[in-house]
Amino acid sequence: MQVLEGGVKMNIHGMNVRGSVKDKQTRCKHYDKLVDIIAIKFKCCKTYYPCYKCHEEEADHPAEIWGREEFGQKAILCGECGSELTINEYLTCHSSCPYCHRSFNPGCKNHAHLYFGVH
Repeated sequence: MQVLEGGVKMNIHGMNVRGSVKDKQTRCKHYDKLVDIIAIKFKCCKTYYPCYKCHEEEADHPAEIWGREEFGQKAILCGECGSELTINEYLTCHSSCPYCHRSFNPGCKNHAHLYFGVH
């Protein structure tokens, strides 16, 4: 783990993940259950963070939401296998990685509106 000005950056499966990252599967101090293994690329800075709280704490700008027309963009990192999922893949994967089949936290869908234009 490398400490940077303004926060922590960890290389996970070849991707830099910023925020309060606790392990190589992208868990953070806010969400660290066994199923909390994704990081989200924020549209505003094209940077992966484990969650919106990590972005709020570290970034010097407000978060931007991905629009529906951008749902083909790769913006989800599976902390188990390192696959990058498109937003569409993530929103339709039924809380498990379509590549390695590891379960994601189903409660994350409650925060989808903070990242994606789903309404």
